[in-house]
Amino acid sequence: GWCDTELATNEQTRKEKTQAVETLHAEIDELEASIAKLTEDISELTKAVAELDAAMAEATKLRQEEKAKNERTIADSQEAQTAVAQALIVLKEFYAKAGEATAFVQQQPVAPEIFESPYKGLQAENGGVIGMLEVIESDFARLEADTKAAEATAQKEYDTFMTDSKVDKAAKSTDIEHKTEKKQDESQALTTKNEDLEGTQKELDAALAYFDKLKPSCVDAGVSYEDRVARRKEEIESLQEALRILNGEDLA
Repeated sequence: GWCDTELATNEQTRKEKTQAVETLHAEIDELEASIAKLTEDISELTKAVAELDAAMAEATKLRQEEKAKNERTIADSQEAQTAVAQALIVLKEFYAKAGEATAFVQQQPVAPEIFESPYKGLQAENGGVIGMLEVIESDFARLEADTKAAEATAQKEYDTFMTDSKVDKAAKSTDIEHKTEKKQDESQALTTKNEDLEGTQKELDAALAYFDKLKPSCVDAGVSYEDRVARRKEEIESLQEALRILNGEDLA
């Protein structure tokens, strides 16, 4: 009958809408969790990129300062070596001439009073001063070489650090871009799912409300389907009997 058809249809609708609502709730929960995770990842990656930028800026600043200092040290060392080399030339010439003069004077028949005895002070001083200057020149040469080596090593380390950092930053930036796009897509999907849920929930509420309306007339507590069919049959027979009486069939 009509009740059975309506009840069956309504039950099917309630089942479908209930399942749809549960599925949408699960999908929404999953999307919300994913969006929250993406938001956290993007935040951490953005912070990491900022830290890389800061580290590269600091490394560049320190490298420039160190390079300038090394260049000054190298220039100073070269200038000092040049100055010491020139001093050595002058001193060697001076000591050579002084030695020649002393030898010449000692060959005279009568030495002037100033050279009462052979003069050898300059020769002794010669070895000490020149030796000291040669050590100083060597020290400046070593300082130049060591500074150049340290500069080359520092520059190589800086270049490696900058290259690695730029590669790392590029990878993180790409990851941020992809995660941001995914977050946007999932946010749009979440909006759609929430709209679907709202519509499906209304349909379920309508089906539940209609079921409540069907109950009084179609669902009597304690009355089985067979009883309802029997009652309906009795009602029809009673109506048919009444119709026959009205038609005068029993009066013949």
